Amino acid sequence: MDAPAQPEKIFALKTPDKALWTLYLIRAVLSGPGIIFALPYLYFRYHTLRYTFDEEGIHMRVGILFRREVNLTYARIQDIHLRSGLIQRWLGLADIQIQTASGSADAELVIEGFKEYEAIRDFLYTRMRGYHAATKPHEAKTAITTADSNAEMVLLLCTIRDELRQTREAIEARRSESASHSLGQRGSADNV
Repeated sequence: MDAPAQPEKIFALKTPDKALWTLYLIRAVLSGPGIIFALPYLYFRYHTLRYTFDEEGIHMRVGILFRREVNLTYARIQDIHLRSGLIQRWLGLADIQIQTASGSADAELVIEGFKEYEAIRDFLYTRMRGYHAATKPHEAKTAITTADSNAEMVLLLCTIRDELRQTREAIEARRSESASHSLGQRGSADNV
């Protein structure tokens, strides 16, 4: 995680890279006689696969006859894995596997077909941990107000601490005074 991912670049990503179609073609050819079924499936998958990254989360949509849509908020993300096979590495691709606390052993969402997979991973890590910076003016004002109120709170707590310390010292001083006064009265009574 070298440099922080720029949200504008991630938000602009919608469709997978053309290298994903090349990967699908290679997979279809390697399936042998299964190419008859694999090629149309992968063709329609490639042309319908859409991702949307926004302030709330990730949205994936794929399919024509059997449409699959996944909406995943950043707060639900538990873990992120990168996986790339030999052919994917050769094409500069990797799958970003996102897991949630759903109890399933499989990834809840797999983002595939982007050459910017490391930037996407870094972006998701920052979002899942809540580190995104205030980008809108009202958010910046809220952040400053929060910082001011935190500083006020710290100052108030320090004042309370100092007053309690002074009160404790005053009470201890009175106790020692009354103890020495009591001893003084006992000593004069013993002399009589």
